[in-house]
Amino acid sequence: MFVCVLVVVYSWSHFPEPHNPKAFLILVLVLETGMNGTFVAQDLILFFVFFEVVLLPMYFMIGVWGGEQRQYAAIKFFLFTLFGSALMILSFLALFFQGGQTFAIQELVAVASDNIPRSTQLLIFGGLFMGFAIKVPMFPFHTWLPDAHTQAPTQGSVILAAILLKLGTYGFVRIAIPILPEAARVWAPWIGGLAVIGIIYGALGCLAQSDMKRLIAFSSVAHMGYVMLGIATLTDFGINAAVFGMVAHGLITGMLFFVAGSIKDRFHTLELSRLGGLLLQAPRMGWVLGFCAMASLGLPGLAGFWGEFPAILAAYNPAPGLSQELFRGYMVVAAIGTVFAAGYLLWMLQRAAFGTPDKEFADHPIPDMRWPEYLAWAPMLVLIVVLGLFPGLLFDLTDDAVGTALAAFGAG
Repeated sequence: MFVCVLVVVYSWSHFPEPHNPKAFLILVLVLETGMNGTFVAQDLILFFVFFEVVLLPMYFMIGVWGGEQRQYAAIKFFLFTLFGSALMILSFLALFFQGGQTFAIQELVAVASDNIPRSTQLLIFGGLFMGFAIKVPMFPFHTWLPDAHTQAPTQGSVILAAILLKLGTYGFVRIAIPILPEAARVWAPWIGGLAVIGIIYGALGCLAQSDMKRLIAFSSVAHMGYVMLGIATLTDFGINAAVFGMVAHGLITGMLFFVAGSIKDRFHTLELSRLGGLLLQAPRMGWVLGFCAMASLGLPGLAGFWGEFPAILAAYNPAPGLSQELFRGYMVVAAIGTVFAAGYLLWMLQRAAFGTPDKEFADHPIPDMRWPEYLAWAPMLVLIVVLGLFPGLLFDLTDDAVGTALAAFGAG
């Protein structure tokens, strides 16, 4: 609800072509309905319906208001997610028939693991894993994300990064792990492995990008890797870190997409080789970009730090029954990933903000931030600082819920 309001405020002076505000804002509100419904659903079928409701407005937002290859990106996004959803609904039906003829999440948490044979649990968890991992997106199911982000309008990119990716991680914490704890324990090392591959792969992918939006999209793959690593530890410390990581990633990457959108409005390109001198031409926007880059690489004192560092730390001591040596190996790999993160973000900042403007833009005055940008960005920037300095504000909120979700593991 917070992000969608800011997206509407930002749209005041940044309506994408074709200019049809009514249709565009209707899509934003339908998206908001779907996202809210997914997070509050207490029932698997309701969860599934809202999970799917989100697909259509996003598909049209990319396909109608997107960039040059928008149809390709929209169809790829749609097909990937639909494939995952098909496996997810099969798993939900299996839970219903095997787990006590109910779709209520709380009832399934209580009875499903006792009623369902272990081998069946592993299969059902596999179906849920596919549905949620494609949405996150985890390596190797991430390929729809850079295309969708690059072609989507700014508003679509912000909603996609800030909220839609979290539907997948939320599904793991809320549904897959509490309902099928035994299967989660078997799958956890594999989830952790894919998470750390995603961290390194996402970072290397960033270093290979020449387009600013595509670089930020690949950074999402890496950041969601930290979230999934926290979830894979199956400890309350790790999942608290993961929930914090989701919020921090939403604020920081949402802001990076906002800034990238405003840069594109002014320069009509996001090619890093053509950008430069932003701090000279639009200094305030340059400073905001620098601030967001620092937050994204996990600078202590800003929200990004509390998403990454505790998730790495949690891997040192995973839940009982998981291999400590293996997870400590994951911890080392994830820590190396933070170095890469600093590399690609500082490289992006240096290319876009420092130096002198390119010849083609040197003579044109580039307007600095306008009032809708101030209004839309200020709350997110303030929250990044506040949560960075006072992480307890969020950890205190999430701790009880995480304890409840992990009751089956003897944590709490």
